[in-house]
Amino acid sequence: MKLCTLGVNHETAPVDIRETVSFSSESALRAIEELKQQALVSECIILSTCNRTEIYCILKESHLEESIHNWLHNFFELDSKSLSPYLYVHHDLEAVKHIMRVASGLNSLVLGEPQIFGQIKDAYNNAHKASSIHQVLENLFQHIFKTVKQVRTDTAIGNSPISVAFSAVSLSKQFFGDLSEQTALLLGAGETIELVARHLKETNIGNMIIANRTFERAHKLAESVGGYAIQLDEIDAHLHKADIIIGSTGSPDAILKQDSVKTALKKRKNRPMFMVDIAVPRDIEASIGDLNNVYLYTVDDLQEIIETSKQSRQSAALEAEEIIELQAQHFVTQLQATQQIKPVIQAYRQQSIHIKEAALDHALHQLEQGVNAEEIIKRLANQLTNRLIHTPTKQLNQAGMNGNKALIEAAETLLICEEEPKTLNKSNH
Repeated sequence: MKLCTLGVNHETAPVDIRETVSFSSESALRAIEELKQQALVSECIILSTCNRTEIYCILKESHLEESIHNWLHNFFELDSKSLSPYLYVHHDLEAVKHIMRVASGLNSLVLGEPQIFGQIKDAYNNAHKASSIHQVLENLFQHIFKTVKQVRTDTAIGNSPISVAFSAVSLSKQFFGDLSEQTALLLGAGETIELVARHLKETNIGNMIIANRTFERAHKLAESVGGYAIQLDEIDAHLHKADIIIGSTGSPDAILKQDSVKTALKKRKNRPMFMVDIAVPRDIEASIGDLNNVYLYTVDDLQEIIETSKQSRQSAALEAEEIIELQAQHFVTQLQATQQIKPVIQAYRQQSIHIKEAALDHALHQLEQGVNAEEIIKRLANQLTNRLIHTPTKQLNQAGMNGNKALIEAAETLLICEEEPKTLNKSNH
């Protein structure tokens, strides 16, 4: 099949490595085009989130896997082999199981979290824009979507999931206790920050400021949670008000700089600032964590909080794993059967075309010779019928003499129509 999955995630690579191979939607489209132009893949989807970057592809040839490793380093201008200690690769059945586990939230930092399914759908739609999804990946991902629905329906894996957003807010509560007197500055206005904002609202947070590149989106979110909106270039004017800063913008560069925080701390008379950066690449410069009275956490630091939520979902995860094992095997078996029969269908179709063309050439030649058209049509029909049924009839007679009951039953299934063939009347065209 030559299905291959390769990537890095929160289990194999720290955030500073993950952010070096983070794709935006636009760069993923460019990457897919490069992979196709270099004839490395025939189909491809790229998934990139704060916790993982993964490439799902159908290799043109099995030996091209190493070429994709090299391409990944070149695309991000990294030293050769620098990613090797962090990369994992899965093939065929194991690749199918891995993607299903990812889509179901079993391979997430937060066990069972539902956001990853939406991110996979976004990656799937993005790949469609690049025309890099064809028969195999289309069938695979439709099967994955059905499997995820079954996992969500038949298990409790998604019950009360503790998301990264919830964990960031929980950590803020641990730091400050009561949040009713605190002000939170949220960087971004996407799905994760929306979840953060709603969790903060439930804590009766004193004030919320939503900063986003697109003001309208920030304003809409701020209005729904009782905060107010600013644009990203206005952050410095409001930074000193923020007790809590949580970032998740998806920007390729850091939004919050050390000099800005130093200035804000002076205005705050060194009152502490609590920050959680759940973006990859990071929104908050890592050096800010070195400042006095700044407490900076990244997405990886949330692991301890999240671990406590895993215990309640372990039994549900085992049930989900059983579903995935069964569905992955089912898909691969179907695909192998399809690929096995495909050459037979193509050969049979080609043989039928040759028979048709030979009979048609003979009929056209007779027309040129002036033979009666009605007689030619009758002969053409008889020739096609005789030639198409010759080999099956011969093999069935032999099967009867050999007592090959299985072949006779298979032939009955393949060759005999249950319905009478419809006749074309003279008014049909």
